[in-house]
Amino acid sequence: MNAIDAIASRQSTRAVMLTEPAPRGEDLAAILQAAMSAPDHGACRPWRFRIIDGDAREALGDVFADALKKRDPEATNEAVALIRSKPLRSPLIVAVVAKTMEHPKVPRVEQVVAAACAAQNILTAAHAIGYGAIILSGWPAHDNHVKAALGFMDKDEIVGFIYLGTPESEQTVKPRPDHKDFTEVWTEAA
Repeated sequence: MNAIDAIASRQSTRAVMLTEPAPRGEDLAAILQAAMSAPDHGACRPWRFRIIDGDAREALGDVFADALKKRDPEATNEAVALIRSKPLRSPLIVAVVAKTMEHPKVPRVEQVVAAACAAQNILTAAHAIGYGAIILSGWPAHDNHVKAALGFMDKDEIVGFIYLGTPESEQTVKPRPDHKDFTEVWTEAA
């Protein structure tokens, strides 16, 4: 699949519709290597990846449940069970984190954007070799308990959790808006 086709045809697959096989071994290595080509002003390489596979998904669910209880001591058992089940929706998860640093020429926001571009490369590469994926965040991505459990600091940003697997059914390609509806030619300041 050429790059334009991969980008244009990539779409998110609901996490609950992702089954085995998930990318592992050479496929996962190729997908993660594609992330290394993200734009990166200053060569900061702010992206970090945590692979969450097998029983580690249940452990992440426990981390989410603990974080919810810390955030809301009155959370219902149903709410705790629901958040605990989130990482079990697909066979493999890659947490993408922006580990930012002080840099004289590269502001923090640019480093977070670079990590987001790495995440996009993961999504596109997975699609190009036949896997489905979706990037999800929600409050767990911004929770310091979750960050610490994954080995990160409060200042680090979880860009998202990429759920990966094989789509359980063929997807119809969503219609995309025409770029012209979002584009104007600028000629001079008003």
